[in-house]
Amino acid sequence: MKYSYEKIKEMASPIGKTEETKCKNAIRMVRDALKNLNYTDDGKDISNYADDTFSYMLNMRQISTNREITILVQGSYANKTNIPSESDVDVAVILESTFSSKYRPGITNESYGFTTSNDTVTSLKDDVEKALNHHFGYQGVERHDKCIKVIGNSYRVDSDVVPAYRYRDYSYDLLKDAKNYVPGIEIHPDSGGEIINYPEQHIKNGIEKNKNTGYKFKQCVRIIKNIREDMHNSGINISSDISSFGLESLLWNVPNQIYSGYSSLGYVFLEIISYLVNNTASFSNYKEANGIKFLFPADTKKYSYIKFIQDLKNFFEY
Repeated sequence: MKYSYEKIKEMASPIGKTEETKCKNAIRMVRDALKNLNYTDDGKDISNYADDTFSYMLNMRQISTNREITILVQGSYANKTNIPSESDVDVAVILESTFSSKYRPGITNESYGFTTSNDTVTSLKDDVEKALNHHFGYQGVERHDKCIKVIGNSYRVDSDVVPAYRYRDYSYDLLKDAKNYVPGIEIHPDSGGEIINYPEQHIKNGIEKNKNTGYKFKQCVRIIKNIREDMHNSGINISSDISSFGLESLLWNVPNQIYSGYSSLGYVFLEIISYLVNNTASFSNYKEANGIKFLFPADTKKYSYIKFIQDLKNFFEY
């Protein structure tokens, strides 16, 4: 027996109460830095985006330009699926006053009365980088392709700060209601192109999945992430395609009834592994945990996950 009942329980448990403090501190860090560039929170407190998560948020505006942004904790910390090896808090800085849109055929910006703006994510990223560097004395702040990394120390947390447009999907709106959209974010890497993600949908879907599985879904996500670390440390070659978000999304696609067969998490996890191994033919239809984007848009990534699941089955002993 490689994994005892006690070990499974330990791997399934949230890290601890310090995670809430880390997430709030990450928002405070960005907030305080941006205040040096004439941004204000208008006296508002940091609020919780959704219950039973560490997804905190704060709205701010730049007084001189009326640029509006939302600072949102996203990713594994926000969803309470992080494990000890995941140290970075993922913080999106979302440009709300200028946004990117998707419409059904025949509909345009003009249909909603939207006008063109010259504000860009690149200028927002420049501002955030400038503000963080000024705030921290040009120490421990690194500009990366998709984010600005803040390296933690005794008074700040490890964070990936991701500037992005608000992305509004109006595809299902038939009334030309400007407020009726599926929210996402559109990241513009320095290297070019666009990446559309749906952090709010991810958070909502995770809450629903967790409730519908008797709160076993997020426990099993933490288990599979921890076991991935054990496999790596044991010398098993794991593809770089295997991400924490990918594993969470993989388990999100497992039917709820698979989680309800046993009370013991060890046996539940065995059932999940068996289901995945026996249903690899369905992987092409799997969606990310946001329920919108396909999890495996390329076969190479799908095959990496199939191999990982097969290796996991051989490795896991309960």
